[in-house]
Amino acid sequence: MPGQRSAAHQVLRRSRLVVAIAVSVCALLGTVRLVAPATGGPDGEPPGVQRQLAFQRAALDDGAGEEAQQLFPEGYFFSYVLYGLSRAESGMRRPVGERSTALREARWALERLESPSGRAPFSPDLTPSHGVFHRGWSNWLRGGVLSLQPAGERDPAEVRRFAADSAALAAAFDASDSPYLAAYPGQAWPVDSTVAIASLRLHDTLLPARFDGTATRWLRAARARTDPGTGLLPHRADPDTGEPLESARGSSQSLIQRFLVDIDPEFADEQYRRFRDRFVDSPLALGPAVREYPKGTDGPADVDSGPLPLGVSASATVVTIGAAQVHGDDRLASALAAYCELLGLPLDTPWTKRYAFGLVPIGDAFLAWSKTARPWVADPPPPSAPPSSVSAWWRLPLLSLLTILGVAPWLPTLVRRCRHRYSRSGAVSGHVAADVPAADGAAPGRDRLGDVTRSDRR
Repeated sequence: MPGQRSAAHQVLRRSRLVVAIAVSVCALLGTVRLVAPATGGPDGEPPGVQRQLAFQRAALDDGAGEEAQQLFPEGYFFSYVLYGLSRAESGMRRPVGERSTALREARWALERLESPSGRAPFSPDLTPSHGVFHRGWSNWLRGGVLSLQPAGERDPAEVRRFAADSAALAAAFDASDSPYLAAYPGQAWPVDSTVAIASLRLHDTLLPARFDGTATRWLRAARARTDPGTGLLPHRADPDTGEPLESARGSSQSLIQRFLVDIDPEFADEQYRRFRDRFVDSPLALGPAVREYPKGTDGPADVDSGPLPLGVSASATVVTIGAAQVHGDDRLASALAAYCELLGLPLDTPWTKRYAFGLVPIGDAFLAWSKTARPWVADPPPPSAPPSSVSAWWRLPLLSLLTILGVAPWLPTLVRRCRHRYSRSGAVSGHVAADVPAADGAAPGRDRLGDVTRSDRR
């Protein structure tokens, strides 16, 4: 029995040691992720993004697009379009002669958007056909494919298709009383029309200009139909009149701010500052994050926002990395990206990088696209970057928590050792005192002051 108790005690001690080491290593790893650079700006290579893209391609080959379609109506489409856009933006950072991989992969993604699966959720009876969501995002990626190639080397068929789709979008906007075209029958989200108008601006950058009038009229109409509570473009609007039906929300605003800069930098700067003031928050003082609803208000979570702990939308927070980056708000972009590195549980290998253990590849797609963000039309970013809204000390509370987490498993052992040393020190002191010869005839080991006191009592 004593031997069994001793063996069990040894197993328990070793288990505690393993747990303590694991917790401390995780805290140290979290600290490294929090302070290491996580973005590369509009021109630099984002750390780890090529391995992210390698994971995404493998996931798409294994059916990640079809799985995402089960989560929300645009799951398949977003899985491929974000992968293609990330490849295009990554390729734009490279010399022209080193863009073959980016070009091949962007074209591959674009083909999937035009497939029956890519078009399935969208009605061909809308104007333009399949709705502004499908046509706008597809046109933006098609323009990205052309942007990767010198003007004299572009495929004539791709150029004709880009020009034709741009013309179809422009005709739909010109014929509509609303600046916000329908993505589904009877439903319009301003973010989708923002992407489409940005693609027309891109057309006029790559090919002879044709659509400045359409974009100018759209801007004027959009300015007149902002959300009265925030002054931002609304989340949802009436497709016939353009009047707001739902106030601004973080999940769509983060996307809108990403594209407005390529439509009109001045309007984009105004809108971005409003968005940042009303939606970027720091819950519990633990770093910046993006709310789904403006500060001071709350609302229900849905498929666009995802869960809303403390009012924060993870999807809006991730996409705002890209919005901040294209607006030159580098401190906010890097802070949000570092936050994602800490909380996203990235798993690194020499070949791939995935977040949340790779369980939700669509989340990886949004994060990679955000990190590769760069203006396509307004290049470089607007010179009047907004002043930073993030303190240089924003990491301090998180670093303090990580330090406490790393030290906490070792505290019981440290306390026991201190007590043990204190006990030994007391025992040694008592032993030494007992052996000291008494002075002035007192008994060995007796306190003379104590003797005097007792004598006085007598």
